[in-house]
Amino acid sequence: MAKLETDREAGNRTLASRGADLKLEVVVIPVSDVDRSKAFYQRLGWRLDADFASGDGWRVVQFTPPGSACSVIFGRNVTSASPGSTRGLYLIVSDLDTARNELIDRGIAVSETFHGGGDVHAGAEEPYLFGSVRIGGVDPKRASYSSFASFSDPDGNGWFLQEVTTRLPGRIERDGATFSSTAGLAAALGRAAVAHGEHEKRTGVHDENWPDWYAEYIVREQAGQSLPS
Repeated sequence: MAKLETDREAGNRTLASRGADLKLEVVVIPVSDVDRSKAFYQRLGWRLDADFASGDGWRVVQFTPPGSACSVIFGRNVTSASPGSTRGLYLIVSDLDTARNELIDRGIAVSETFHGGGDVHAGAEEPYLFGSVRIGGVDPKRASYSSFASFSDPDGNGWFLQEVTTRLPGRIERDGATFSSTAGLAAALGRAAVAHGEHEKRTGVHDENWPDWYAEYIVREQAGQSLPS
């Protein structure tokens, strides 16, 4: 009980003292051949932000995935980690099939889609959020957070595509619902359109205030709140 009270007090102090934002913006990945890695991440279609070098053997290359607020850095003399030792890098997508097919079209070897649970192993790749057991295909209920695909860079640093359409409560503040790409916004509008179509079927009337309904649906979806019906 004493530890529980201590944990609760520590959490309350953290909430009360929150002032400065702490934004995760860079992840360093270890590679063996900088030029080979640069060519790979360019092939992914990621934005090249920097390629700086100095005469003492130092070099840093930075790429940012589309729609991401976090970038990756690799180079020479930027990390002591062994090349290929980084695993479990997650790229959140709103449509897993579309994201996977786009990478395949770019010549990237991507796993088949999979979800967790059961006792059947689909491949012998590294563990992921749901453990090491994988079942082929997307989650039958297409539940948010539950469908994946994976790929690796030339050194073996491991990436996952994870489909997230509805956030769990508390992950995003209601007034902080934003989109960092037109593709993400378009996908959200598409889901809202389908839901609104069902709404009009149930009410039996045309909803002239559909822009407000769309906006409410999208904001609630991002904030992990109950969706309008």
